[in-house]
Amino acid sequence: MGFFSFLGRVLFASFFILSAWQMFNEFHADGGPFAKELAPKLKVVMKNLSSKLGVGIPDYNVRHFVANIIFLEGIGGILFVFGSTLGSCLLLLHLAVTTPILYDFYNYRSDQPEFSLLLNDFLQNVAIFGALLFFIGMKNAISKRQFKKNGLKTKTV
Repeated sequence: MGFFSFLGRVLFASFFILSAWQMFNEFHADGGPFAKELAPKLKVVMKNLSSKLGVGIPDYNVRHFVANIIFLEGIGGILFVFGSTLGSCLLLLHLAVTTPILYDFYNYRSDQPEFSLLLNDFLQNVAIFGALLFFIGMKNAISKRQFKKNGLKTKTV
């Protein structure tokens, strides 16, 4: 069982690790092609947040945002392979921040072709988010069960 658990974590985390590696290799002075795709979407989100909150949000450098994504995916994926809850929390943070920004299906009408593509990718990331929550829950349940099982019992004479 331990080998299959490790193999599952490696396969699951490879999605994040390989994505971070590709973004790292394409990361240049301008942030790479990912930053070019992300910049207009990030501007729309910042504009919507500032109008909803009524507070001016300072400009955020897209290059720094991409660097943070690379860090969260890479380090979170590597820690997740070794069964770390911190790694899964980093991956959860990455998904919680990037999913609504990247897959903004809510900005399109349902008859537009982009809507269904973005909605499918959004739901895929929500499912991955749920799998990470399941991992954290199972890890906590297993550790609590082991503490209860290994309690010391006194012998009577």
